[in-house]
Amino acid sequence: MIGMKMLSCGRLDPLRWFKTICICAIFLVALQFFSLFWGRGIFDRAPHHISGAFDGAATSDEGICRQHGWQPFSSTASQNATSRRKVYDLIMINDELDWLEIRLNTTYDYVDYFVIVEAPQTFTGHSKPLTIKDNIERLTPWSPKIIYHLLEYPAGFNPKRAWDREDLQRDATFTQVFPKLQADQAPSWGDVIVVADVDEIPRPETLTVLRACEYPRRLTLRSRFYYYSFQFLHRGPEWAHPQATYFEGLRGTVKPTNLRNGDGGPQPLIYWDKADLWNAGWHCSSCFRTMDEFLNKMQSFSHTWMNGEEYRNKERIADRVRRGKDVWDRTRDQFDRIEGNKDVPQVLLENPEKYRYLLNRDGPTAGFDDYNES
Repeated sequence: MIGMKMLSCGRLDPLRWFKTICICAIFLVALQFFSLFWGRGIFDRAPHHISGAFDGAATSDEGICRQHGWQPFSSTASQNATSRRKVYDLIMINDELDWLEIRLNTTYDYVDYFVIVEAPQTFTGHSKPLTIKDNIERLTPWSPKIIYHLLEYPAGFNPKRAWDREDLQRDATFTQVFPKLQADQAPSWGDVIVVADVDEIPRPETLTVLRACEYPRRLTLRSRFYYYSFQFLHRGPEWAHPQATYFEGLRGTVKPTNLRNGDGGPQPLIYWDKADLWNAGWHCSSCFRTMDEFLNKMQSFSHTWMNGEEYRNKERIADRVRRGKDVWDRTRDQFDRIEGNKDVPQVLLENPEKYRYLLNRDGPTAGFDDYNES
């Protein structure tokens, strides 16, 4: 009888232990969740900040990475430990040849391969010329590092939204290109992958950091946000693009659209993989040489309302661009005028006449080559 009582007293209550385990699990998840936000930018607005104060050629990887609390990248983790870690720049582009040249000029010495996917249709399904392919000779100085691909539409592709076309093109920079890369172009485990629109340009210092360091799997490269030209700086937080990740195989790598949108994984667990790198690049939105380019961009927008006839009036566009006012009258978009701005890609300072429209929007032309108010 005594033995039976002792056994009864020591018997486990399954429901009680299940509740205890659940409570402990919830507590640990909550602790990790709040500690993540505390250290990843919700309370600290600039946990990692790019500075041009270091010389990437003279500073050790340890010194570069220590500034951001990261460890140097270990080549032993790569499938090919004898080669240098590669940097792939996956570029979303429509017909912005000037911006492609500026990007290539600025980052060529810091990137191994530029992946360019061009689509024969706009995001709204209209046919368009293959501007990059038809002007490929302009890119000859940078051709050794360019991987060009014409977008392939899957059989039965029937998009319901304009965003579906944009997502397809962005993902194609990885899904349609990387499986075909061979020899020196083939990626190794841990290689750097940057995902960006063509006018979202990482600073060279940023690319030095990415090549050197073990950075978080979903890294946002916050960019100084300019509008119409580098004459007008957007008020508010820095632009939340481009993004960077690293190669984890054809199936394991975060896809470009998921990376850019911050989704594609179990929520909220993917937040453990996220961080921001501030002052990491430049973004210049609606920065066009010609009025025709401006109108063409409006026609290709996934946001179809932005292509309304009332917004396509050339005099209206020129007036807004000249004064640094939003074409679509969005009150959240306000800009501060900066005179003589030197925080621009170096190629602009070296060629001020060629890129005058990116430095000065004053006068009757508003900086456009094909428009004059007089």
